[in-house]
Amino acid sequence: MISNTLKTAVAVVVIGGAVMAGIHYFGTAQERTPASSPKKIAQPGVVEFAPNAPQLSSLKVAVVKEVPLPASDAINGRIAYDENATARIVSPIAGRVIALHAEIGDKVARGADLADIDSPDLANAEADWRKAQADEALKRRAFDRANILFDGGVLARKDYEVAEADYRQAKAETKRTSLRMRNLHANGQEDGKFGLKTPISGIVADKQINPGLEVRPDLPNPLFIVTDLAHLWAIADVPERSAANIHPGQAVTLEIDAYPGQRFAAKVDRVGLVLDPGTRRIQVRCSVNNGDLKLKPEMFARVSFLAGNGSQKAIPLPNTSLFAEGMYSYVFVEKQPGSFEKRRVNVILKGHERSFVDAGLASGERVVTEGAFLLNAEAAGDAQ
Repeated sequence: MISNTLKTAVAVVVIGGAVMAGIHYFGTAQERTPASSPKKIAQPGVVEFAPNAPQLSSLKVAVVKEVPLPASDAINGRIAYDENATARIVSPIAGRVIALHAEIGDKVARGADLADIDSPDLANAEADWRKAQADEALKRRAFDRANILFDGGVLARKDYEVAEADYRQAKAETKRTSLRMRNLHANGQEDGKFGLKTPISGIVADKQINPGLEVRPDLPNPLFIVTDLAHLWAIADVPERSAANIHPGQAVTLEIDAYPGQRFAAKVDRVGLVLDPGTRRIQVRCSVNNGDLKLKPEMFARVSFLAGNGSQKAIPLPNTSLFAEGMYSYVFVEKQPGSFEKRRVNVILKGHERSFVDAGLASGERVVTEGAFLLNAEAAGDAQ
């Protein structure tokens, strides 16, 4: 009897100790839970995380800046030479290159020699010119004598007219050969050396000529390209649906991969009159002031035609920043490290990769560009 009572007492003590230990452990765990939780309690529409919260590694935040609002989504284009300030120079005569006077990057003045070419054809042209000059002088003297004799009545009119016709033909031949010499920019030294000259001032942007090269007028590529690189064109093929929003004089901005975050100003110069039947696009040419020579011909560019000639402003956002609830669009703005505020914005232009917001954000604010859906899920969980 005493043994059973003792056993019961021992069991009660053991069970009581276990219960007390469990209560102590549970209380301790309760006290530790708030300290280890990655998310803080915040006001509605605001999500806050502790500095070491793992969710922060899934977020990307960027500073947004206000820019002129484009009339449509950016269009792929390219930088090209301004053909009104560019000369593609070929040799007008066959021959062999014997000397070069210009290299790529050199500044050249109008009429400067770029290369010397030894040309038998030029030697023949010079000989023809000298011969025509001598023949004209001879025929002029003969015509002068015939004129005197005709006035004296000792020369028949027929002979006088023959002398006059010979002189006029010789004069025409001299003019033809002199025009040929002027076309070749030849100086008449009768040495057969032709100086290849530039018709404009500018910079040698390209050359495909070397000493000893045989040249002729029908070569497929120019020997030199001389251009004014301070003035370039931006060429864009605009889709048919956007053509009505573009007109000459319209302001344009260019984005170049070589200069991320930098925008270059341009202006619509010409709008094509017909569409390409294959692509259903119309070509638009924009003039670009390239005084700092940063832009290079054949660079790729993203061309944005501005609405209101650049007076209307908006903030560009990647589409990953935006999420919709009902009829409205929202973003998350970082108020301070680890604290994000859900904010309604107005999307005025939506593109394939980015959209433009004209209300709800200010230039210089930090916006979540990746992970907005995660934050929205966290905010919805807090609301419940």
